[in-house]
Amino acid sequence: MTRHEELVRLLAEQFVRADVSLRELQARADRAGGTRLPRATCADMLAGRRFPKKAVMVAFLRGCRVPEQRLPAWERAWERVRVGRLAAMAARAQAEAQAQLSALATTTPPQPSAARTPVHFGTNAATPDPSPADAGTASSGPGMNIAALPPQPDTPAEAAGQAQREANGQGWPKTAGQAQQDAAEQGQPKAAAQAQREADGQGLREASEQTWQETSGQGQPRAGGQTQQGVDGRGRRWSFVVAVIASLTAAALGLLVGLWVPHPATSGPPGRFVVDDGRAFGPGGASRFTVTVDPANTGVRLTRRLDAGIGRQRAGITVNGTPAGTWQPLPVQRAHRWQDQSVDLPPSVSAGRRSLTVVNTFVSSDQDFNEFLYVVEQQVDGAWETADTLDVGPEHLDAEAAHGYEIIGPQTFAGTQEFTYPPPDGRP
Repeated sequence: MTRHEELVRLLAEQFVRADVSLRELQARADRAGGTRLPRATCADMLAGRRFPKKAVMVAFLRGCRVPEQRLPAWERAWERVRVGRLAAMAARAQAEAQAQLSALATTTPPQPSAARTPVHFGTNAATPDPSPADAGTASSGPGMNIAALPPQPDTPAEAAGQAQREANGQGWPKTAGQAQQDAAEQGQPKAAAQAQREADGQGLREASEQTWQETSGQGQPRAGGQTQQGVDGRGRRWSFVVAVIASLTAAALGLLVGLWVPHPATSGPPGRFVVDDGRAFGPGGASRFTVTVDPANTGVRLTRRLDAGIGRQRAGITVNGTPAGTWQPLPVQRAHRWQDQSVDLPPSVSAGRRSLTVVNTFVSSDQDFNEFLYVVEQQVDGAWETADTLDVGPEHLDAEAAHGYEIIGPQTFAGTQEFTYPPPDGRP
């Protein structure tokens, strides 16, 4: 049984124990606010047809009345299954890409057909000009008409023009060596610079049109050394095509795996990437903790790290039983959900005191009031400095115990979140 199947089995077991219908689960999620639980989504999740998002799974478990203290273990199990699924998907994609590259590398390039007899122009001792009788025979061959062949060049200008016409589409594109060889056979030597210009001008065309014709079986055979040169060229070009395909496939695979596998801090959206654990409470709930300050302080500032993806979070603040302020709602953040919110406490509630007992009482929220970190700053002799720090969450039980932290009433969340802070330059 795979990890996904095991997770589905455990979710189905919780559903059976809850003895509730999918309609009731949907209604409970709607009443609680936050993540919705459509019946079709729950049915697909329980049948294993769809891997749920973490928020959907947590909402499902809360609808089944699973205790809050057990939810972090479920979230860690979800993360293990998710990582395993992504690793398996990446491995399959890599195997398919390697199989495709192996098939391309072992495929034999098609050989050129021998449908036409090569015809050479000019005076070449190895290939004499055809006689009238030969001309009649050759003209009856497939696609060959000697009478229509162009006349032999008589002047250097005509030789250059014919070479240019052949390079422009009346013959095979010429490299620098071929241009010099043809000019030498016709008694029309060409300057090295001109031959190089012809080679440069036809390089791209030779790399595209000729490669396509030869690999598709439409190339024309060449005589003698030219035939062997064409075969070697095709091999090199075929290797080049395979290398390009391999590079593109590897790049695409790297991008795909990069999208699947969780990114490190520098790979996320612009902004500071932070992983932190925290807690949250809903209507009727509150949190309480005690921090230390310098009795000589003339002011205290309380800063809270929160998940601003949950909107309309409002809570009242009391210090040692005295109302001291309010956590006001912040704009909802979707791309960069970490936010730091500060409240300056009245100097009267902190002056001359060594410790402050802070209570945050829920007032309103789209889902709950969450807190991950508290930093207490104090003003002493006109300068601001850090007086105390409380890191909230199930992975910081020692810090919570040292500050007497507790949640009064229903706790709605206890776990880890991974978000970014907004970039310092204000980019989205």
